[in-house]
Amino acid sequence: MDEAMVRVTGLTKIIKKQSLVENIAFTLPAGNILALCGGNGAGKSTVLRMIAGILQPTSGDITVGGLRWHTQRKQFAKQIGYMPDDFQFNQGLTAEEVLSFWAALRRVPRRRVTEVLALVGLEEKRRSLVNTFSKGMRQRVLFAQALLGEPPLLIMDEPTNGLDPFWMNEFAGLLQIIREAGHTVIFSTHQLEIADRVADRILFLSGGHSVGEGPTRDIRDQHGSLYEAFNHSLGLK
Repeated sequence: MDEAMVRVTGLTKIIKKQSLVENIAFTLPAGNILALCGGNGAGKSTVLRMIAGILQPTSGDITVGGLRWHTQRKQFAKQIGYMPDDFQFNQGLTAEEVLSFWAALRRVPRRRVTEVLALVGLEEKRRSLVNTFSKGMRQRVLFAQALLGEPPLLIMDEPTNGLDPFWMNEFAGLLQIIREAGHTVIFSTHQLEIADRVADRILFLSGGHSVGEGPTRDIRDQHGSLYEAFNHSLGLK
């Protein structure tokens, strides 16, 4: 039996003859956390959107829980909770109303809205307008909606952008809880310290190519730190 929750092979995306991502491959076991690390334009968001089924690959194959997007789309989508890097919320909606809308779309019980608001520390702000929130608070709303359906696979694009040090620490703790519950997580970040802290595996990206991949501990042991490893992968050291 295949124990991989996510299997990616030959993943490539070309738009207007420009290669955004080329020949990405990795396998992620269930209950593991993978961090995609790289700078702006490295291809992190493109990879995540293809895995989430939002963007169709030019070539390559993706399976999530043994399911393929192009042949089992509905079942594939049910495996995934997706957090985008940003979102323009509707004017005049509270945090509770936003999450209730998403909960209704996913046929999630209303009580789950209260649960996820508490998880991300926004229970007291549930009746506040989301368009008045800071960047970090909006990130927490997006994190909450991704958790609504308790998905086997959680995909997050730059989830720590805008978080203050307290919520950066809380975020790391929440990821560990999610992993311990058996969920699988893929997230992108340019903040190597958070990747080092929570990820079981690291995939370094540069210019749409994989320039290094493996268990976080092995990478750290070999290079001394993720910073040294990333610089090495870029040929800087």
